[in-house]
Amino acid sequence: MKRRIYVVILVVGLAILAFKLQSFVGSEKAKEQAVPEEVFTEPEYNPVVEIENTVTRFDSLLELNLKESGTVGAAAVITYKGKIALVKCYGVRKAGEKNPVNENTVFRLASVSKTVTGVLAGILDEENIVKLDDKIVDYLPNFKLKNQEYTNQLTVRHLLSHTSGLIPHAYDLMVEDKVPLEKIIDRLDQVDITAAPGQLYGYQNVVYSIYDPVTKAKTHKSFESVMKEKVFQPFGMADASVNFEDFKNNDNKAYPHYNRGHNRYSPMRLNDRYYTTAPAAGVNASISDLGHFLCTLTDDDSEVFDYKAREAVFTPQVNSPLKRTYFRSWGRDVKDKRYSIGWRIIDYKGREIAYHGGYVLGYKAEIALCDQEDIGIAILSNSPNSATAKNIPEFLNMLFDYKDKIALEEQENEDSPENKS
Repeated sequence: MKRRIYVVILVVGLAILAFKLQSFVGSEKAKEQAVPEEVFTEPEYNPVVEIENTVTRFDSLLELNLKESGTVGAAAVITYKGKIALVKCYGVRKAGEKNPVNENTVFRLASVSKTVTGVLAGILDEENIVKLDDKIVDYLPNFKLKNQEYTNQLTVRHLLSHTSGLIPHAYDLMVEDKVPLEKIIDRLDQVDITAAPGQLYGYQNVVYSIYDPVTKAKTHKSFESVMKEKVFQPFGMADASVNFEDFKNNDNKAYPHYNRGHNRYSPMRLNDRYYTTAPAAGVNASISDLGHFLCTLTDDDSEVFDYKAREAVFTPQVNSPLKRTYFRSWGRDVKDKRYSIGWRIIDYKGREIAYHGGYVLGYKAEIALCDQEDIGIAILSNSPNSATAKNIPEFLNMLFDYKDKIALEEQENEDSPENKS
């Protein structure tokens, strides 16, 4: 009898123990499900901190330069290793009004448009749509120069590197008079030729813009449509356009200004000069657009603009002898002035700089990048003056001095006796 009582007590005890153990395990599982274990993730490193002091110093200097030059409205962007390091918006869109320039205010790029077209050309070349070495007559059978042999030799590369052989600035006056591009192209067989295609540099707007009908002939789309599809949309250039109507109808646009003297500016009417040569001078864009543009160009891992397209665009094609005054704000350190596909390539203080400037009545634009330092900078203004031309070289000087100082300190540390022992 006692044995049965002990057995019953033992069985009940084991049952209670099993129940408590099961409840404990269940509660622990519930806790695990309700409160997942925290996973530590390393915060993403922002490379901009590497040049933060330089950017801050330049920001103050730029503010002073714009103020002293009487600039009505301007915008600037600096990018570093594919990231935005600075966006600076200054002044107003139109003198006498209060609407401020902001990062989406649209300016005319003038000849800086050539850099955007050059990037498009690199992409279309890499995608085997329009190759840089394709012959123009293969797309435009009725195209003619004064020399038939040179007509047959002329390629897309020659158009976009200013090596067509035609005398510089052919028919720019007709562009000023707003003659349609196709009518100007029909008269190129009357223009004198100074050399065979590919031999000499001669700056062009009309010849450069033959890229418009070439892309249209191959893609059966307008130049603007191709630009939007291949550059504006994938690069994130939401404010950009390639025609006067879009610019005129944009409520957030900068108006052109002229200098009345002593850096006093008055607004001018909008003008549609050079839109007939859209690839050369017809792009409109905001500083936000150029920030995205430069971020993509300086991102070595970009899927939008790969290394093949990059190489096609930035490989120098020809020496471009320019008057010393062109780079007078850069000082005596500019060496080896060349031209690639839509970009000027210069040797500056031991670095290769891709650069272009643009001017059209009432607007000035500048852009530069240094692949070696992963840096990009662009400045837009609606009140052109010579004083603002020093801003980009001043920034590059500050950056390169800082980089050289850091490199020297690192070298000295490596050479120190403590590190050698």
